[in-house]
Amino acid sequence: MNNQFLTNRESEIKFFAVLFLVLSILMVLSYILGSRVKRGDSSVPTETVSHEFPTIAIEARAAYVYDARTKTVLYAKNENIRMPLASLTKLMSALVATELSSDYTTVVVSRDSIATDGDSGLLSGERWNLKDLLDFSLITSSNDGIRAVALTLGALDRSDVTSDEILTDFVGEMNKKASVLDLKNTYFWNETGLDESEVKGGAYGTAKDMATLLEYIITYHPQVLEATQDASATISSAEFSHPAKNTNSLAGEIPGLIASKTGFTSTAGGNLVFAFDPELGRPIIVTILGSTSDGRFEDARKLINATLEYINQ
Repeated sequence: MNNQFLTNRESEIKFFAVLFLVLSILMVLSYILGSRVKRGDSSVPTETVSHEFPTIAIEARAAYVYDARTKTVLYAKNENIRMPLASLTKLMSALVATELSSDYTTVVVSRDSIATDGDSGLLSGERWNLKDLLDFSLITSSNDGIRAVALTLGALDRSDVTSDEILTDFVGEMNKKASVLDLKNTYFWNETGLDESEVKGGAYGTAKDMATLLEYIITYHPQVLEATQDASATISSAEFSHPAKNTNSLAGEIPGLIASKTGFTSTAGGNLVFAFDPELGRPIIVTILGSTSDGRFEDARKLINATLEYINQ
């Protein structure tokens, strides 16, 4: 009888010992799993951790750095303040011309064209392929070249119009395109960006709007600005060859330069917009408005270096 009692007692002890062990294991597992879930809720994988754009000081009154692949604003300073655009205007002029007519359209340089401020070496009566004249005009920021384009393509559906009416029609197309692209703070008074007076610019826009415009061009019409990647080129009309030096003095040193355009007037100061690709398939668009003639390029260097530092963190 006693032996049977002891046997039963020993079995009960073993049962409870095993049960205690199983419960202990389950509690430990529950704690571990709970801790992991909690960490998962409160942490972010390393590759998606956000970090700050490096702190920099620039001369420009407004600037904007935009990652076109991730649709992320990396840096912004007064990006929505409307400012004079100077020759950044020619980006829209070239875009409208490209969408209005074939690259092989012939443009004849008129006397009215070369009467525009600034002599880029064009001659009255010269015949140009539209694409070649746009390349030349964008690289050198030629006012007479862009005016020749506008006088050829403005008011195409009308006859017996004056030069002023043709230009007004072309600039009207530029403003229509700005509306289509939702550039709400951008407006053009002329096709070159030359100041209208000592206090009035030839066009106005924001750093953000110019980034949006450049993104549209390199996405849908990349050929328009391909020539601006080069520091210099020789471009020919039907009659003559013209040397073309890029007004963007950084054209030879910006890594993966996709497109660029400069602008400078007394009203606007120094402007610059460009797109570069520091990684394969990651266009970064930079806009600089209201700097100085030399300061815009120093600002660009700072923004490029800061962007590279940000990407490589």
